[in-house]
Amino acid sequence: MAHRRLSLFGATGSVGQSTLDLVRRAGADWQLSVLTANSDVAELARLAREFRPDIAVIADEARHGELRDALADTGIAVAAGADALVEAAARPADLVMAAIVGCAGLAPTMAALEAGHDVALANKEALVSAGDLMTAAARKSGAMILPVDSEHNAIFQCLAGGRIDQVRRIILTASGGPFRTMAAADMARVTPAQAVAHPTWSMGAKISVDSATMMNKGLELIEAHHLFPVGLDRIEILVHPQSVIHSLVEYIDCSTLAQLGSPDMRIPIASALAWPQRMATPCTPLDLASIARLDFEVPDEARFPATALCRAAIAEGGARPAQLNAANEVAVAAFLAGRISFTAIVDTVRRVIDADAPAAPASLQDIFSVDAASRAAAQSFVDQYEHA
Repeated sequence: MAHRRLSLFGATGSVGQSTLDLVRRAGADWQLSVLTANSDVAELARLAREFRPDIAVIADEARHGELRDALADTGIAVAAGADALVEAAARPADLVMAAIVGCAGLAPTMAALEAGHDVALANKEALVSAGDLMTAAARKSGAMILPVDSEHNAIFQCLAGGRIDQVRRIILTASGGPFRTMAAADMARVTPAQAVAHPTWSMGAKISVDSATMMNKGLELIEAHHLFPVGLDRIEILVHPQSVIHSLVEYIDCSTLAQLGSPDMRIPIASALAWPQRMATPCTPLDLASIARLDFEVPDEARFPATALCRAAIAEGGARPAQLNAANEVAVAAFLAGRISFTAIVDTVRRVIDADAPAAPASLQDIFSVDAASRAAAQSFVDQYEHA
């Protein structure tokens, strides 16, 4: 693979760390253009010293001086704040890894697409909130969106050599999370520690909670709707506890292609980094004889209503997905802080959607306005739960 320039947004998170592990192993194949982090100055500085990017950006403006001092003798440019992230995203790069968690990653991701950079998208919330705007920006600039979520990357691989107009169904697989077999009556007593203990994947706290509520799979359904326009009625969810089959594509001739692999995010990350080629990874190869069985079941939307809520939101369109995403971020943070119960997460999201119907967003500013209003509404519902 020829020498390429990579901008990595969200370097200190789980996807960022996995990406850098692959870059480290690939040696001279990659040159870092941009490294960013939210607030962890020490780790960002350490990574910047190792990978020598052109610029290191900390999202927290208050940490600017600290990062500048930490890299003072390196010659690496330093910047801070939301505007600096957007400016960094437009810098020359062959690929931008968008791995900032939540809606905070939306503006830099859009800036990268508008600049014509191919984007390896690990931030599903950006596409959920502004999918129409992002896909339009990619079409206009000629940029490619390369999905990094294991499920969407699996679909992307299964579509290689195929035509989307010949797809009968897309099937997103779901592990079912840590509470797949838990009775509904017991879920109100779930603790944050239990919710972040995912049975097969190693992920950050927010994504782990989303997996536990199955909101993650609902967000992925919205993401798939934007990435693979086959029609919402042709995208289905199937629970597969072993997390070996990451998604499937069924064609009109009834052939079904599946992508299999160990539950290691370095596999889909490597697929996006090397596309249209392949690159070696240190991941464990599948041993199907040892796995011995693969189980499947229909999602239980009575116990896990998040997927139905997401399907309804994208079917209605407009501002609904942005409302849903913002409310969920607030509710998950409140749960992790011990302020609301596990079951109140999805209830909070539903209450926010039911309370208001804003106009369809036509710009990023509209998205940010919907996001802010939805966060405020969700916070008010969280306060009500706390004082009930």
